[in-house]
Amino acid sequence: MTLVLVPVAVPVVEALAAGDLEAARTLSGLPLTDYFVTGEARALWERRLVQIAADPGTLDWIARPAVVDGAVVGHAGFHLPPDGDGRVSISYAVDPAHRRRGHARAMLAALLERARTEPAVRIVRAEISPGNAASLATIAGAGFVRVGEQWDEEDGLEILFETAA
Repeated sequence: MTLVLVPVAVPVVEALAAGDLEAARTLSGLPLTDYFVTGEARALWERRLVQIAADPGTLDWIARPAVVDGAVVGHAGFHLPPDGDGRVSISYAVDPAHRRRGHARAMLAALLERARTEPAVRIVRAEISPGNAASLATIAGAGFVRVGEQWDEEDGLEILFETAA
């Protein structure tokens, strides 16, 4: 399986945030699924638009459609560009119609590879709810070490894991 993370332009993110799947498909040239405009996904695209407005360079780091053999299976990226310590936090989600096929691990591998090729990145962080067994299993064996916990206003308790880029 070869997974490719496809960059998208701001108008695609705007269309997704507005819930306009047809416009997003046309603008991106990708067969984006309904999953991209579900409530959770739309909230993601809305947050990313705010980030892009504050720092246009954010667009190079945020979620990108994940494509396998022409099918869009989800999205993956980073929450923000590297911080002052060279840390990036990963973000990935697999469309429910494509789960349990190894796509999350492929997304993680693509994100780690991207982090390793970016000179500004030194640390890759995963922030995972203790009840998210699928994500905990996805990062297992990828070199992540538990480094603490945090409370996220949106997601609640998260366990923090990091690995060197």
